[in-house]
Amino acid sequence: MTASKPSLRELIAAPHPDHAPLPPGALSEPGVRELRGVPYAEVEGSRPLELDLWTPRTRKAEYLPLVLFVHGGAWRRGRRDDMGPRTRGWVPGPFARIAAAGFAVACVDYRLSGEATFPAPLDDLRAALRWLTLRSAELRIDTERTVVWGESAGGHLASLLALTHTDPPLSGAVIWYAPSDMTTARGSFTPEDAATPEALMLGAAPAAVPELAHTAGPLAHVASTAPPFLLAHGVEDTMVASSHSRSLAAALEKAGASVDLWEVPDADHGWHGLPDARVHEVFTRSLTFARRLAGMPVQ
Repeated sequence: MTASKPSLRELIAAPHPDHAPLPPGALSEPGVRELRGVPYAEVEGSRPLELDLWTPRTRKAEYLPLVLFVHGGAWRRGRRDDMGPRTRGWVPGPFARIAAAGFAVACVDYRLSGEATFPAPLDDLRAALRWLTLRSAELRIDTERTVVWGESAGGHLASLLALTHTDPPLSGAVIWYAPSDMTTARGSFTPEDAATPEALMLGAAPAAVPELAHTAGPLAHVASTAPPFLLAHGVEDTMVASSHSRSLAAALEKAGASVDLWEVPDADHGWHGLPDARVHEVFTRSLTFARRLAGMPVQ
């Protein structure tokens, strides 16, 4: 039987991310190699989803542990390569620093609330992990040693990924100033308000969709099998109340999971109000935690 010829539509389409050639890497900051704009998923009716990958130029191990970074932006905006306002001027940048410490760092797109509602962004993170695992031999990364790191809305999604993803299970999570609950009034948030970032992410006021709001909260997924968490939150946070991290830490501790809660004095959201030295301290402590979870020597 003669195989049918591909259609013109199939011929002109870009190669599927599962087997598309990887873009050429570039040496940027000293000792770090970057792959930028790598497609990892095609979503019907949406833009291609991409990731950036940082790796150390000189490897001490054949396969590198992975930091999967999830950006913030109230689920509505943001850039995959942005760790927040206090790190934007760093030279080397934060991801180059993580790579220099021996990790591969994948910063991933996910669909924002103007594009799709929950659980779409969580599905996208799962798709990124699937793609990274599929292409791990080419990339020389070990996704069975993955630490997810997220800030703000990205920390919420990172928490959910750490608590629910099992193939492969994650090694741990670094979570900065993130929501853990969509059902309870905290700070300026009320579940009855249909105009909050949480409501836009869910597609309705949380109080109007209580089951979905419950499922979208990391608190709903805490179990004894949870990987270790570092929760860092500014005590003075005016955008995401620090009680979110206290509640998640208490639930993890009650379940018998490992959790390190760090309430940072004098810090507002995004580490606003902290002197530069203290921001560097938060970053360094977070990186040390990630290295320990990945089974790497702690520097």
